Amino acid sequence: MGHKVIISGGGTGGHVFPAIAIADALRRIEPDIEILFVGANGRMEMNRVPEAGYKIVGLDIQGIDRSSVLKNLVLPFKLINSLIKARKMIKEFEADAAIGVGGFASGPLLMAANNIGMPTLIQEQNSYAGITNKLLGKKAQKICVAYEGMGAFFPAEKVILTGNPIRRDSVAITGKRDFALQVFGLQPHKKTILIIGGSLGAKQMNGYVLDVIHELGEKDDVQFIWQTGKTYYEDMERMLKMDSLIPGNVKVKPFLERMDLAYAAADLIISRAGAGTISELCVVGKPVILVPSPNVAEDHQTKNAKALVANKAAVMISEADAKHTMMHVALALLADEAKCASLSTEIKKMAKPDADEAIAREVLKMIK
Repeated sequence: MGHKVIISGGGTGGHVFPAIAIADALRRIEPDIEILFVGANGRMEMNRVPEAGYKIVGLDIQGIDRSSVLKNLVLPFKLINSLIKARKMIKEFEADAAIGVGGFASGPLLMAANNIGMPTLIQEQNSYAGITNKLLGKKAQKICVAYEGMGAFFPAEKVILTGNPIRRDSVAITGKRDFALQVFGLQPHKKTILIIGGSLGAKQMNGYVLDVIHELGEKDDVQFIWQTGKTYYEDMERMLKMDSLIPGNVKVKPFLERMDLAYAAADLIISRAGAGTISELCVVGKPVILVPSPNVAEDHQTKNAKALVANKAAVMISEADAKHTMMHVALALLADEAKCASLSTEIKKMAKPDADEAIAREVLKMIK
């Protein structure tokens, strides 16, 4: 009989991708392991997890709604209900251990597991732990982290520095540059800047690019891949049709299906500072400018970015400065080959490409 493990959490790609990566690693190490995912109804994990070939059950849970007092009154009832349901799931599935990756569903599931004395592991992606994980960390057996100094939030003896699991296919870029340039319709003799807004806060970043789109069009030696996000792509299309079309050296994409090709084509990357993206960027090893999104819980993106800046592994521009300086800083950096080379060297030192297996081994050790 293989072991049985529950993985809970999600809400954003930043939580869902690591969860699936840990499941895949557990399966590689122990092929007959049984894995059940627990997500929040209506969130992206309910689709993404079955697509990856795993079973998922949903809890009715939501975050605090800052705009509606009424909705918040319902929260305690939803939470109690979720705790009862989570406890039932754990017992019916006869789980040996539970893993929480953050996001709404991991709170009640890990609380329920802790209450019945089942071993739990937290995977904390950010350089700054949120309230839920700090509470859960008191009873968890192990806390796998991606940044140094996390003993500030958790009992230090439980903390293991594993790194964040990444999508392996996204960072497999070796030998793909020429093909990638062809796919995007780019010139091999020009340098390429990749701009990724992330799912949250892409709107402002898109605005900064749009402000200077004509200047970008005048560059002879630089070309751009610009991912706007699906929601904003339609708006952009409308605005750009009015505003004499996009220059030929700027390739606009609503979504990059093949991140590996985008990374392979890039000489410089401008990105938000979500934990999952940063972990990919460390493995990719290109020079990076981070523009942290300020509209995320506890401003954790700024803290993530500062952890890289402290190691001279990235350049950071605050949201306040980005509007006026983002593209100018990028073009100046691209022209400075020595600086690009040193950023590239330092960010590679922070890479942890085998985080998924390191975490999977900790889970199995915990069970045994």
